[in-house]
Amino acid sequence: MALQTREQHIRREKATSNICTAQTLLAIMASMYALYHGSEGITRIAKSIHHKTAIINSALKRANIPQLNDKFYDTLAIKVDIEKWKNIAEQLQCNFNYFYQDCVTLSIDESTTIHDLEKLLDIIKRYSGIDKLTGDDITDYLPLRQDKVLTHPIFNTYHSESQMLRYIKKLESRDLSLCTSMIPLGSCTMKLNATSEMIPLSWSHFNAIHPFVPSVQAEGYLEIITNLENYLCSITGFQATSLQPNSGAQGEYAGLLAIRAYHHAQGEPHRNVMLIPASAHGTNPASAVMAGMKVVLIKCTENGDIDFLDLQNKILLHKDNLAGLMVTYPSTHGVFESAIKEICNAIHQSGGLVYMDGANMNAQVGLTSPALIGADVCHINLHKTFAIPHGGGGPGMGPICVNEKLAPYLPGHPVVATGGVNAILPVSAAPYGSASILLISYGYIRMLGFDGLKHSTEVAILNANYIKSRLEPHYSILYIGEKGRCAHEMIIDCREFKSTCNIEVEDIAKRLIDYGFHAPTVSFPIAGTLMIEPTESEDKDELDRFCDAMISIRFELQEIALGIVDKQNNPLKNAPHGIQEAISDQWSHPYSREKACYPIAYLKDNKFWPHVARVNNAHGDRNLVCTCEPISSYEE
Repeated sequence: MALQTREQHIRREKATSNICTAQTLLAIMASMYALYHGSEGITRIAKSIHHKTAIINSALKRANIPQLNDKFYDTLAIKVDIEKWKNIAEQLQCNFNYFYQDCVTLSIDESTTIHDLEKLLDIIKRYSGIDKLTGDDITDYLPLRQDKVLTHPIFNTYHSESQMLRYIKKLESRDLSLCTSMIPLGSCTMKLNATSEMIPLSWSHFNAIHPFVPSVQAEGYLEIITNLENYLCSITGFQATSLQPNSGAQGEYAGLLAIRAYHHAQGEPHRNVMLIPASAHGTNPASAVMAGMKVVLIKCTENGDIDFLDLQNKILLHKDNLAGLMVTYPSTHGVFESAIKEICNAIHQSGGLVYMDGANMNAQVGLTSPALIGADVCHINLHKTFAIPHGGGGPGMGPICVNEKLAPYLPGHPVVATGGVNAILPVSAAPYGSASILLISYGYIRMLGFDGLKHSTEVAILNANYIKSRLEPHYSILYIGEKGRCAHEMIIDCREFKSTCNIEVEDIAKRLIDYGFHAPTVSFPIAGTLMIEPTESEDKDELDRFCDAMISIRFELQEIALGIVDKQNNPLKNAPHGIQEAISDQWSHPYSREKACYPIAYLKDNKFWPHVARVNNAHGDRNLVCTCEPISSYEE
């Protein structure tokens, strides 16, 4: 989980996305909340929340309504006639937690207004028949901690709106985002998230609805959810959809649990072997292990396809215990498996089911489908194929679509009726996952329509093949299909430069920052390679700009190989070059500052300066620094 240059997939059966769906964007929002308010503000908010709760607690006492929490912060448990209370509350348009048999609970937060408190008092009055509920007997039960919190200067600096704005803008300027250039991460689909899709997230009709609200109060929301499920079924060719999984890895897990439930229902609980090709998406083995399955690896041929002979041998070896196959289509090698239907059929003939990883679904939409190739279940990364923001670590969505065999086993929920008739247990706390961001994909699909979705797929594949055509005279392309084309992504083999130039693939990745580009995916699925995916969002000018950068770097590699530039002290080994180094009086490199910082003409018009220069990633990954308190601090 500490890898800095590489993403988590390199660990395969230990892939970290299966245990930490990193919703970093939401964590940043929480941190900014603490930063803006600081220690004093947070304490003031906490006291206010508790005092408002104490007001309601006092009113309940005066009304002779038992309140079960002797000590509380923001939540009260009230012993009442639930039906009577509920009828009064609904008349005043209030919802409470009725999920306990013997009491009603309510929680107060900083958004609770005086008007809200008056409404609560009105409910108590109507329920008890007692009109006088206020007095001087309000008691706060909140014990205040004596030690100081949020003492770092960062929490005590930015407390005005203008200060906060400038601080956030300063941080934002240090990020190389789609505002700067294309982000060609393979299998990660860093595409445009249109403003028209994002605006509805700010509407209170969607963002202020509790996930457990009665369905009659969210009919519009449920209509969108139902329509989206139907759209995804149409796109995949499957019968049913669950929007519950909160990430692609969670979708894999849910789909595998459905497969396991199916085999159990058939009286074959011993089927626990999952075949996974070497070309599969990186999280597949970890998901299978989490679902209680035994992973058996299938080899790939030299051209990147699944080795059909090895597949047949492994099927024969594990036939009696075969649960299924996890296959990524098109594969993570960036090619469409020409024998995909035969592969799926071979699994079915042996009693297994096929899980198609939807990581590369953006190369299928409108052209083919998981059902068409013979799969039984797939997950869809809405945060990739269907435009939910993928940068900043989330939030993600990984709904699963299934055929009629697996529809009965879609995940259920104890509060909101979802899933199949024989539903597996929930894989997420909320019935529809991160429901508000479903609006983005809903808008994306509705605005594009079938023709637009198909055209997006075609352009994504076209863009990848355009980059391939421009770069293949300069770099080795590792895998291509039978007709000499790639799918929506391609893999450049950089391993030769280790021997010819003493250059690692990581050096190329760092040098791309000097050219104003985020690196492609590094060393996955093959060590020493770059996996490039341009998506349909980029136009030809941007593709050419990226190709020009890669070709320029290839010439730099040639200069090193020919001995024109030193093998140790060169622009790639020292990349990226930050502005502090560029303006320093000291310059210890045998090449010019212009060569380092402006290696190509377009940079003089729009230069991205990295804030941090080269760090020793491997050393950092292997020598972690613990910021925890010493164990002695826990002594009483």
